[in-house]
Amino acid sequence: QVHVVESGGGLAQPGGSLRLSCAASGSIFSINAVGWYRQAPGKQRELVAHIITGGSTTYADSVKGRFTISGDNAKNTVYLQMNSLKPEDTAVYSCNALIRLDAMTWSPIAYWGQGTQVTVSS
Repeated sequence: QVHVVESGGGLAQPGGSLRLSCAASGSIFSINAVGWYRQAPGKQRELVAHIITGGSTTYADSVKGRFTISGDNAKNTVYLQMNSLKPEDTAVYSCNALIRLDAMTWSPIAYWGQGTQVTVSS
């Protein structure tokens, strides 16, 4: 059984910072990739940042230069450092992890966390 849990959300003022964590636990052989997504009320879910094994990262244009995604392999955790926050960053942030359960299974399985609310307001 694998669990993915996000944490670190909350209320921040415009211009402030938050760091989100996406922690995977359970029977994990390796994590191939992790994506951070967000969904604001009335809007479609969008990919904010993505990291793959080896450290290659991609970002949505709206967060480039403000958000940084990074990983700690030893802790099976991926972080999203969010700086210079704007009210339009307000959303539920969720992570999606592609996880291999054992050495004999090449195809990873996608696991979602429950999401964490980020609110940017003065």
